[in-house]
Amino acid sequence: MALTALKVKNAQPGRHVDGRGLCLVVKPSGARSWVLRMQKDGRRRDYGLGSTFDVSLAEARDAAMALRRQVRLGVDPVAEKRRSRKVVPSFETAARNCYEAMKEGWKNQRHASWIASLENHVFPLMGARPINEVDSPAVVEVLSPIWLDIPDTARRILQRIGAVLDFAHIKGWLPEEVSLRSVRKGLPRQAEKAGHLEAMPYADVPSLMHRLATAASTTGRDALRFTIYNAVRSNETRFAVWSEFDLEKAVWTIPGERMKAGDTHVVPLSPAAVALLRNRWNQRSSDTGLVFSNDGEKPISDMTMTKLLRDDGIKGVTVHGFRSAFTDWAAERTRFPKEVADKALAHKLSNKVEAAYRRTDFFDKRRSLMARWAEYLEQWPSKSNSSRRLAE
Repeated sequence: MALTALKVKNAQPGRHVDGRGLCLVVKPSGARSWVLRMQKDGRRRDYGLGSTFDVSLAEARDAAMALRRQVRLGVDPVAEKRRSRKVVPSFETAARNCYEAMKEGWKNQRHASWIASLENHVFPLMGARPINEVDSPAVVEVLSPIWLDIPDTARRILQRIGAVLDFAHIKGWLPEEVSLRSVRKGLPRQAEKAGHLEAMPYADVPSLMHRLATAASTTGRDALRFTIYNAVRSNETRFAVWSEFDLEKAVWTIPGERMKAGDTHVVPLSPAAVALLRNRWNQRSSDTGLVFSNDGEKPISDMTMTKLLRDDGIKGVTVHGFRSAFTDWAAERTRFPKEVADKALAHKLSNKVEAAYRRTDFFDKRRSLMARWAEYLEQWPSKSNSSRRLAE
């Protein structure tokens, strides 16, 4: 017989059936609770509906009816309850958790830019949004301001957002995988990648260096000048730490894990580059931290140096392109062999046989070459096009 309110109140320890699987369970302690027992696909499960102190008989019957309907529709009530209790983090929290989980497997420290790119371009716009509310329109909104200005970085950021969403799905914060394949359809077509990054003509570089040197000193300006002085890649400057430098010997040793080719690269520093470093040393916040950083810990953005060029009215030219300007200058204005300039750029020989027999790194010749380059860069702009003396 069906239960009544009086029977619920006076029931002795045991299981008392109301009907269609709904039971009152009374423990020896006197505690009373509702349980719905159902069987589906040969599997029997009990679902707790709460204590009789909180749930009346009528409410228990209504809850049992709702649960039966869910099960008939293929919904797992237990899984749904767990999902409703799970705290969904913000996109920024999920991204930082994803970064921490993945970074140990990265061999190259340049991947520290992974989180920096999100900090600079994504978190300000989308960081506080719950991860389960991030969809293709939200990603389009984030990428639109940078999609054409910094296309390579924008494409990398799109990939990184996708990695965060995959990570969130694995962690259970997203019920289904989120595809970002439609994002590109909501953005303008990027120009085809050129074979070479656009470079400033070497004859114009001294004028730029003069403007950078005479403007108010900033971390970004120092980093750009230092990058041009040494003809290095921007990441090699951005992640340089003080322990890599010997200012007395004017040497910068970049470990292999920070180099594109994976080999340690020893850079002979020109007097101008050393002077710049000594000035930054006097302003340092740490003896071992990042050289080009405001706090010694967080690297400058990969867009900081490029923005200086754009603010100066220089369109199209890339920071990487100054390596090409250095190559052109060395070929046209000096008598140094091409191999010396290539070694200064840390280029690997494409001919494996030749590479096996060439053991020298041309260090002394590279020191002379980089000193000449720095002297050329420090010419007054009016002289940059007039002086045609070949360096020894």
